[in-house]
Amino acid sequence: MDRIPILRMGSFLIVTIQVDMHDRLALALQDDLTSKIAATEAKGVLIDISALEIVDSFIGRMLANISAMARILDAQTVVTGMQPAVAITLVELGLSLPGIRTALNVERGMELLRSSLASAEEPDAEDDDAAFEA
Repeated sequence: MDRIPILRMGSFLIVTIQVDMHDRLALALQDDLTSKIAATEAKGVLIDISALEIVDSFIGRMLANISAMARILDAQTVVTGMQPAVAITLVELGLSLPGIRTALNVERGMELLRSSLASAEEPDAEDDDAAFEA
């Protein structure tokens, strides 16, 4: 069975889907990606779907599930390269993809992940004040 490669770049994982997704491949990606997030303690996942011209409701739900699982494992998800027809299909299917941030391209997606990681690492000023008062 084919597998979609998952690349590590620092504290991020990058997935580029270059083939038509079928249900078994999507399930394998979900399993592989969640295992890789846990094993590497990745803080972000970028999924590039620019090669996908068609999605169905199952693939849309799988993207939402992957994002939810990543969130539970303390990683942000950004989907990049969504074709207009894919966006239209997802909306027509009623899939809002909660928790998934999107970007037009991989470069912007990496910027989103970096900025969310940087803001998550910044200590909250109120927490600092409370620590000094204690």
